[in-house]
Amino acid sequence: MPIVRAERRLAAIMAADIVAYSRLIETHEARTLSAIKALRSQVIDPLIADHRGRIVKLMGDGAIVEFGSVVEAVACAVAMQEGTAAHQREVPPESRIAFRIGINVGDVVVEDGDLLGDGVNIAARLEALAEPGSICISDAAQKQLAGKTDLAFEDAGERTLKNIAQPVRVWRWSEAPTNPAASGALLPMPDRPSIAVLPFDNLSGQPEETYFSDGVTEDIITGLSRFRSLFVVARNSSFAFRGKPTSLAEIGRQLGVAYLLEGSIRRAGERVRVTAQLLEADTGMHIWADRYDRGLEDIFAVQEEVARTIVSTLVGRIQDASLQKSLRRPPASLAAYDCLLRGLAHFRGFGEDDNRKAYEMFERAVALDPQYALAHANLVNASLALHGSAATPPEVLDAAFATASHALELDPQESSCHRVLALIWLYRRDYDAAEYHYRRALELNPNDADRLMGLGYLLALRGKLEEALGWMQEAMRLNPFQPIWYGVRLGIALYSLKRYAEAAQALKRIPTPGYWSRARLAACYGQLGRTAEAEAQKAAILLQKPDFTIAEFFRRDVLLERAEDRELLREGLIKAGLPA
Repeated sequence: MPIVRAERRLAAIMAADIVAYSRLIETHEARTLSAIKALRSQVIDPLIADHRGRIVKLMGDGAIVEFGSVVEAVACAVAMQEGTAAHQREVPPESRIAFRIGINVGDVVVEDGDLLGDGVNIAARLEALAEPGSICISDAAQKQLAGKTDLAFEDAGERTLKNIAQPVRVWRWSEAPTNPAASGALLPMPDRPSIAVLPFDNLSGQPEETYFSDGVTEDIITGLSRFRSLFVVARNSSFAFRGKPTSLAEIGRQLGVAYLLEGSIRRAGERVRVTAQLLEADTGMHIWADRYDRGLEDIFAVQEEVARTIVSTLVGRIQDASLQKSLRRPPASLAAYDCLLRGLAHFRGFGEDDNRKAYEMFERAVALDPQYALAHANLVNASLALHGSAATPPEVLDAAFATASHALELDPQESSCHRVLALIWLYRRDYDAAEYHYRRALELNPNDADRLMGLGYLLALRGKLEEALGWMQEAMRLNPFQPIWYGVRLGIALYSLKRYAEAAQALKRIPTPGYWSRARLAACYGQLGRTAEAEAQKAAILLQKPDFTIAEFFRRDVLLERAEDRELLREGLIKAGLPA
């Protein structure tokens, strides 16, 4: 029998564990195992490969992963936490998957591919100390990070770890530094009444009904956001507090608002009960509360009445005609509305088939209610997403334009109709028409952070860079917990400003990047002279798209209007070594 010789080496070890794995399995084994499999294939495994990690051991509820450097281990861990949060955003809180992660650097023993020793044990103990969604690293790992990353770790003090002789100083990361609300910085209060609408609780007893309570909450946010006299925080920032034991005062501080609206929805058969209460964030004082017990067909009247009462409480009397004009028109069919909500839940997902499922739901909503402008607009959005956005074939763009124009005829006051028309004009390279529709969308809905970011993106493509950054910063202020795609838009503006390191940091937020965003990131590294990182992106691009060339990339995917901006991007791609 051959003798297996042990090998010693220095390694960065990441230990990751799924929070409450046993409870999730006990509650719904098949669904949990399927969700873990999807999360691994779509987020975790690609990130580990991107950061040159090696999975040493895989358990049902976690993994041990070896990296060649602490920088790669930490970058991978942060991307995993952000990517997992994004992947699970639309999953009901009780079914969400979250990780704890511990990282250590130290001497390990290698036997038959397995890793042994205190280096591994400390990583596992650090993982046990981490909160859900956070990362704990050892002092040894923190010292190797110094000057090599802008990630902020807070000193959690010395800890005595089980079966480890010496105390270990622990450092903790809990939120991405790109989120101003997570950095602890106090956001300035707006100069007008400010409000965040927290996700209404689903009390129906069926977790799968959460999409309905989320949709109703979002409609209230949309109704409120149409008033210029209000500052309304975007949906995904207020929804970030779902299921977290955070005080009202802390939510108000993190979001920078004076008022909070919370409530619940109980849907049973053909009845719906909605409760809502408006509170002062810093004191918790109740300003107003009410309950609505109606037939399901009255859900639109309930939404309108809640929004009407809040607005009049915060900003005084508003004429009925103005209020009616600003609130979204309800569809004639409740079934169409239900399909719209289901479609939106898929459209915000990160699943491989989510865009197709969203398209099917929006298509069904249009069939059920042909006069439903918002369903038509979202059908266009899903169609563009399915066909690759900028690379959408002309015939698909023509069909999308016809649908979007019809949606605008149905409801000229619906900002979403203008937004999809702006996208179509952009993909047709008609920048003036795109800008007109983006600005019109903002006139109709001035507090919509996504519209603000969209206008900023368009202006960045047009070379109006300082104005673009202004709109983007306003979008990020309205939406402190920004969605990942904001980073892509911001990265494009920063690159054209030759702020390559900041652009790279923004682009790196994407958990499952495609060749399009990887090319932008490679160009950043090329301009910075970071050869190894540029080569890594190049290899990943050619793996995803073996026929990639710079010329084809510009023909299909690059929407920059100015020749000097296009040349600057081409220069970065050439420096990164991508084929011409």
